[in-house]
Amino acid sequence: MSEADQVFVATGRRKRAISRVRLVPGGTGKFTVNGRDLETHCYTESLSRVAAGPLVTVDRKGQFDVIVKVTGGGPNGQSEAIAHGLGRALEKFDPELRQALKKAGHLKRDPRRRERKKAGQPGARKKFQFSKR
Repeated sequence: MSEADQVFVATGRRKRAISRVRLVPGGTGKFTVNGRDLETHCYTESLSRVAAGPLVTVDRKGQFDVIVKVTGGGPNGQSEAIAHGLGRALEKFDPELRQALKKAGHLKRDPRRRERKKAGQPGARKKFQFSKR
């Protein structure tokens, strides 16, 4: 199997969003998210910049076809999950890219999650108003 026939698959996560990224080397530079173009799915410039960040970091934009399936979360979490999965897939493609990707923070899984609501309170940390008398 030649390198052009290989597909590199990786998973990225952020908050509740999970992305499955397929990286096809030697492509036309097409970036598809859930069957739509990247700019259509990530509707602001900053979201699409975050999602395509790993390709820009390693200066490989336009050399791969990227196919992404992303579920859960909101727009910010989804774009960061796409970036996490894309960074992992690029590392599988070429292990020498690891240092640049790691320095830019594309391989780190951001562990922050939404804190759960506690019983006897209106929210995660907020308390009901206290009346002394």
